[in-house]
Amino acid sequence: MNEWLECPLSQLTTFQKGRKVDTSSFALDGFSSYLGASGIEGRDDGYGDPRFGVIAKATDTLMLWDGERSGLVGFGRRGVVASTVTKLSPHDLVEPKFLYFALLAKFDWIQHQRTGTGVPHVPKDLGRILKISFPKRKVAQRKIAVILSTIDTAIEQTEALIEKYQHIKAGLMHDLFTRGVLPNGQLRPPRELAPELYQETAIGWIPREWEVSGLASKGRTGTSWIRTGPFGSSLKGEHWRIDGHPVITIGALGTGEFIESELLYVGQKDASRLFDFQLKENDVVFSRVADVGRSVVVREAQAGWIMSSNLMRIAVDETLLRPDYLQMQLASDSRVKSQIRAGVNSGGRDVANSEVLNRLRFAIPKPNEQDRVIDKANRLFQRTNAEMGKVAKLQTQKLGLMQDLLTGKVLVQ
Repeated sequence: MNEWLECPLSQLTTFQKGRKVDTSSFALDGFSSYLGASGIEGRDDGYGDPRFGVIAKATDTLMLWDGERSGLVGFGRRGVVASTVTKLSPHDLVEPKFLYFALLAKFDWIQHQRTGTGVPHVPKDLGRILKISFPKRKVAQRKIAVILSTIDTAIEQTEALIEKYQHIKAGLMHDLFTRGVLPNGQLRPPRELAPELYQETAIGWIPREWEVSGLASKGRTGTSWIRTGPFGSSLKGEHWRIDGHPVITIGALGTGEFIESELLYVGQKDASRLFDFQLKENDVVFSRVADVGRSVVVREAQAGWIMSSNLMRIAVDETLLRPDYLQMQLASDSRVKSQIRAGVNSGGRDVANSEVLNRLRFAIPKPNEQDRVIDKANRLFQRTNAEMGKVAKLQTQKLGLMQDLLTGKVLVQ
């Protein structure tokens, strides 16, 4: 039998709100992990004095009671419960981990029930108004919890791998822009081991075969190498359409790629008026305000898109400087990023102009070595992106399983 029951939350668990205690950012003798919003999610929230506090056990579910994310739940955390958090200790009717997943599935519902005009908080009568459905047999509850926990473990392991790749990426990009890649696919030996392979320049040590150059000398023939987007008055709210000709704003500049869901659109008449600001394949789009230096290479499918007033277009001669190499330097070369930070004007927010970009100096190898650098970096990017895709797929799978298993739509055997 897979009989299901439904009870108010108060019949399944005992509520106990946390209390204020002495806390410390480092471990003091006798102090325990302090479980605030970050502590619920497994990150360090500091340490708290347990002598007068509410203590969470590994079988308790913790719920953030106050704040913008009130309703957030965590499980398996031991320590001192913060005053903004409530611990829910399950009764015999329900398995602890099943209760956690049941409450996790109710997060959006709880958010819509929140009260408070200043700091929102979970409704005080949550135990009465929130009803939880659960299998009568605890063995079925345990099986559901195991299935969902298995997916959680897979997500955590994949996220840990992504974090590892991100650390590798940071080190690799530094090496690529200071040591380069030899024809055999290997990095040059470090300067400490082979000083004869390097030269000292105004921006630091670089391989002897490389040059230090600005972008003006690498500009595409027949066009200005840099172009700023149209004046703000040329693109106002009255010009936007639900669909039509895509316009790139800062919000649409992702990490090396466009976020198409953030594109805006204008009609054909406005697109023709803004023809000079339409982008060509292999242009590099550069953010000149806010997160200055964020950039994306325009691909064939995006040619003709219009850049907005807060962007700049860099057009280089691809036979001298590969657009992807330039974009990677803008995004990951610490020497270039420090030049940008030093050059932008701070008047409430950072703003770059053509003068700032003219002053930038880049370490540039021959085109064939640029290709090797791009290839080596892309291999790591592809691995990272593949793992990110796995996480997204697992999270979608988890949502579907929660909907099926926690409602009894699909019964466990």
